Amino acid sequence: VQLQASGGGLVQAGESLRLSCEASGSIFTINTMGWYRQAPGKQREVVAGITTGGSTNYVDSVKGRFTISRDNAKNTVYLQMNSLKPEDTAVYYCNAARYDRGRRIDYWGKGTQVTVSS
Repeated sequence: VQLQASGGGLVQAGESLRLSCEASGSIFTINTMGWYRQAPGKQREVVAGITTGGSTNYVDSVKGRFTISRDNAKNTVYLQMNSLKPEDTAVYYCNAARYDRGRRIDYWGKGTQVTVSS
């Protein structure tokens, strides 16, 4: 599975960005896709996830502001980020995961930088 992320950039607080992540390869094996982020000096954290069935989950800090969605025809997952805050500044990583006999296997795209100025 290969993941190609795009859509990062520099915006001001309150503005919006949309991240995209296109999956290729053995995508039929994927169970969930999602976005993680890592700010300088901090651990990588999950931001949002979506299952093949369309169920979504979000970290509390982005609920009501971010929306994850997927276009199965395009093998693409999106993260719509509204009302961005400076604390959203981080490198965002696309993730795809599958389970093989109970073991989780993760795939990662290259990070895309999101910078929110105050």
